[in-house]
Amino acid sequence: MSEIVAVDIGGTHARFAIAQVHAGRVMSLGAETVLKTAEHASLQTAWEAFGHAIGRPLPAAAGIAVAGPVQGDVLKLTNNPWVIRPAWIPRKLGAERYTLVNDFGAVAHAVAQLDDCWFRHLCGPERGLPGTGVVSIVGPGTGLGVAQLLRRGGHYHVIETEGGHIDFAPLDALEDRILAELRKRYRRVSVERVASGQGLGNLYEALASIEGRPTRLHDEKALWQAAMGGEDSLAAAAFDRFCLSLGAVAGDIALAQGAEAVVIGGGLGLRLVDHLPRSGFRDRFIAKGRFERRMDEMPVKLITHPQPGLFGAAAAFAAEYGE
Repeated sequence: MSEIVAVDIGGTHARFAIAQVHAGRVMSLGAETVLKTAEHASLQTAWEAFGHAIGRPLPAAAGIAVAGPVQGDVLKLTNNPWVIRPAWIPRKLGAERYTLVNDFGAVAHAVAQLDDCWFRHLCGPERGLPGTGVVSIVGPGTGLGVAQLLRRGGHYHVIETEGGHIDFAPLDALEDRILAELRKRYRRVSVERVASGQGLGNLYEALASIEGRPTRLHDEKALWQAAMGGEDSLAAAAFDRFCLSLGAVAGDIALAQGAEAVVIGGGLGLRLVDHLPRSGFRDRFIAKGRFERRMDEMPVKLITHPQPGLFGAAAAFAAEYGE
């Protein structure tokens, strides 16, 4: 059994925890410490603050998930001013061994290693995730994360993708008009512009423009609350479109990746868990013409673990080092 530091770095917060790993799997994940990135100059100072907070020396090993691509000598994070130089991690953090993984790649590692109890059934056959084959992972959050999990021969592989940036394809006359409105603002309209945290605001403003109505909800948090609570008819209509679009996109990704199952993750996942089964998500997910029967036979789950990014960062380290 080995101890490591699990780190999940986003745009606003950096989360830290001590994890125990063994034989390529995460055995336990300790209590998280959440630090605001704006209050720390770098990953190193946040790392030091975490050590001070728990009052003990930190292990010399780390699994680190970051919001952004993990290629190159210098990592520039999304919506975060920190700059990470992987080659400096052993000296700066004292982590002699480390794994760097994209934040949504970490979610895929979590999907690979979490028990069935951490998944809520959304639609399709009510069975567990397959032990062999592809699982597509789609995550609405600030953006739209997409990853692929391949299980074969008792092992698994995570493939990080940029599937959230494929083109948005309208599927009815109203979405044709929504696309026309969004094109006034964006040169190219990707699915992330619709099926993500920012997507609800885009849909709300597009629908307001179509109806010639003023918008009164300009704060993203207030908009989501009004939309999910049904307190504002226009916000509720935008949320309906969000769920429809997420179902369509998840189905497209599953077809493109040859999936046997789909998992919904991302920062918005837990907020959607009671809404998606009652929405048009399933109808759009299976509406794939000649492949409708196949899509209807595909289980769709939602990950309910409170910190899949932290767990996944630890899982990525365990998988790489076999500890």
